[in-house]
Amino acid sequence: MPLTVLLAEDDEGTRLSIYDYLELEGYSVVLASDGEMALQQVFEYQPQLIITDIGMPFLDGYTLVQRVRQFPAFRLLPVIFLTAHNQTQDRIRGYQVGCDAFLPKPFELQEIGAIVRNLLERSQLIQSAWIQQVALQTAQQRALQAEANSAKTTPPPLPNAPELGPDLTPREQDVLVLLANGLSNAQIGDRLFLSPRTVEKYVSSLLRKTFTNNRSELLRFALSHHLVT
Repeated sequence: MPLTVLLAEDDEGTRLSIYDYLELEGYSVVLASDGEMALQQVFEYQPQLIITDIGMPFLDGYTLVQRVRQFPAFRLLPVIFLTAHNQTQDRIRGYQVGCDAFLPKPFELQEIGAIVRNLLERSQLIQSAWIQQVALQTAQQRALQAEANSAKTTPPPLPNAPELGPDLTPREQDVLVLLANGLSNAQIGDRLFLSPRTVEKYVSSLLRKTFTNNRSELLRFALSHHLVT
């Protein structure tokens, strides 16, 4: 599944040239001609990277990134600024609001491609390490909790639920942990590099294996059987 890049640029020629180049490089590119449209598409498409001009109608690039960074799910989202303004203060402000790279116009498409690849590779490594760390911490906490409760009565299972925890695959366990953290299907898919439809299939499998009817019952079952903490 190709990674998604959001490109916000009000100049049509620049927008289309970058779009064509990145599409040929194998990325899925979402286009926005102003800052307000770009902000809406961040939530609709949940891109893995943003390329944005600074001077745009309705919402400039600085404000766009500031608003995006307000949401925890997008605080590590890589951002590249494109601009004709190349003064030191412009660059300082760009880094202060949270951009990762600052590319003045005119620029070479190959340079954009190299920056995009570098930032996406780094971002994917960070996300992979984070997921592994969460899974490790969850397993450790589950083991400690099980040991602490070994002398206590096990909470009664939900009606029709099996006495022992189900046999979950590693991917089902990953999905369950992220569900317990309150993430939506789209956010889970973004973390695990899965489509929302694939995530829904894993959720359905979890419901079937735990004999539960909805996500609330699933999380109650998971907590009572120490599948998550």
